[in-house]
Amino acid sequence: MARQELARFLRDRRAALRPHELGLAETGADRRTPGLRREEVADLAHMSVDYYTRLEQARGPRPSDRILEGLAGALLLTPAERSHLFRLAGTVTPPGVTAVRGVRPHVARMLERLPETGAIVTDAAYGVVAWNPLAAALLGLRDGTANLARRRFLGTTYESSGAEEFGHVVVARLRRAADRYPHDPQLAALLADLHAGSEEFRQIWRTRPVHAPGHRTKTIEHPDAGTVRVNCDVLLVPEDDQEVVLITADAGSPSARALSRLAAGR
Repeated sequence: MARQELARFLRDRRAALRPHELGLAETGADRRTPGLRREEVADLAHMSVDYYTRLEQARGPRPSDRILEGLAGALLLTPAERSHLFRLAGTVTPPGVTAVRGVRPHVARMLERLPETGAIVTDAAYGVVAWNPLAAALLGLRDGTANLARRRFLGTTYESSGAEEFGHVVVARLRRAADRYPHDPQLAALLADLHAGSEEFRQIWRTRPVHAPGHRTKTIEHPDAGTVRVNCDVLLVPEDDQEVVLITADAGSPSARALSRLAAGR
């Protein structure tokens, strides 16, 4: 347990919060600093002020998972900060309850700034939670319910190369998601459907594949654009366990011209 680092982290997060973020009064006779008071954090985390004070002074015992969860909620920690809190306390981070299925505004805005690059954001269960117009035209995304794992193993989509490799990538990510979010009902339903409907999925699942996101190339047989060879690169949004997939073509190639036509709606 890193007591000094834990104490510093708690002090810094308490000082960074503003009372209105938690529905507390901004001013008062005993409020001398803009951050929260120790007693406010202790009350929100359902612990004694003395116990919380000892943690901030690096004098406390190792906190239990219940105490850490209370602190994470009281201090409005992000998933990444929550994991950091558990690491400082010398314990393993419990899995989250459900996968994050909303997309952060700055990530959504990034997609809008890439008119000639197809871009999608997928959650931990391969649900497509955001996309730009070129990605929609290239991948046939028509609504907000697309799931790449379901499309790969159960649905019909454009023919593309690399399907076998992508199947292993999908299963590896879903296995990680199953470990992290064991109580997520949407993920559980997806896995049940995949197990019931795809022998290929069941076979790959049994092999326990391990894949890391990275650069891949594939050829898509598009009904309007024809054969399009694209590069797929993945950027991680670790605090939300999401991936941004950027789809491009080599500059000056016929595929690049095909993407430009799709982007222009021709």
